[in-house]
Amino acid sequence: MTDTNRTAHPRAADANPVPVSAPGAGSDSGGAGRPRRRYRLARHSLLLAGRSLTKTRRNPGVLSDALFMPILFLLLFVYLFGGAVSGSTHSYLQYVFPGVLVMTMLLAGMLATGLSINTDIKKGVFDRFRSLPIGRSAPLVGIVLGDVIRYVVAAAVLFATGYLMGFRVQTDAASALAAVGLATALGFAMGWINVLIGVLIREEVIVQTVAFLGIFPLAFGTDMVVPADTMPGWLRAWVEVNPVSDAVEAARGLLVGGPVAGPATATLLWSAGFLAVFCPLAVAAYRRRS
Repeated sequence: MTDTNRTAHPRAADANPVPVSAPGAGSDSGGAGRPRRRYRLARHSLLLAGRSLTKTRRNPGVLSDALFMPILFLLLFVYLFGGAVSGSTHSYLQYVFPGVLVMTMLLAGMLATGLSINTDIKKGVFDRFRSLPIGRSAPLVGIVLGDVIRYVVAAAVLFATGYLMGFRVQTDAASALAAVGLATALGFAMGWINVLIGVLIREEVIVQTVAFLGIFPLAFGTDMVVPADTMPGWLRAWVEVNPVSDAVEAARGLLVGGPVAGPATATLLWSAGFLAVFCPLAVAAYRRRS
């Protein structure tokens, strides 16, 4: 009798196994883990953006370009070309300031992002990221998001310098913020070009050289410094198709008055296009290299 009971218990246990919940199952539909998976890339990217901000806080010297570049360009353009182009530095300051804002936003992100990524890859930091259960593109997105601090610092320095030199916003505060946001959106989108450069090229010096040579015709090939109708035909043709020209015109309209809707829409479309093309290319190149 006892032996029979002893052998019956295992069979009874086998007949009524204890159910084991599947990973991520928290409801009858078994979909409680889906939101967590859905937002995993965003969460990991924000965490790595925090890492980038921590590096900046511990080494403030990396913001030197965002601190000094706006001052240098504004002083150089206004006092070198102001009298010759507009007859007075004050009127020329009102003309050139919106273009310098756009150019500063482009340079603040593009010249630093690719170099930072290239350095992390060479030091093996991205190898560590690859061993972690995170999204493959999260390290790239995190670095780009972390560089937003450059845009904020550069814009603040530029407006402070412009105010001391005599620049005044002719519209309102909301329009000024919109101008900064529009220039930042284009700078963020075009920053992915430099991300791709930083992943593909292995030498830091070459990364900086290629990035600068790539951004130079875009940033300076506009009517930022002089009106386009004073340029030769071939250069005026480039200015008219240059996506940065739309951003300069939109920023000028938002800050000192002029057309806004058309150039602002074109700038947003260009930004979306750059992001849609170069972000996947950069991620694919990073996956191949890592």
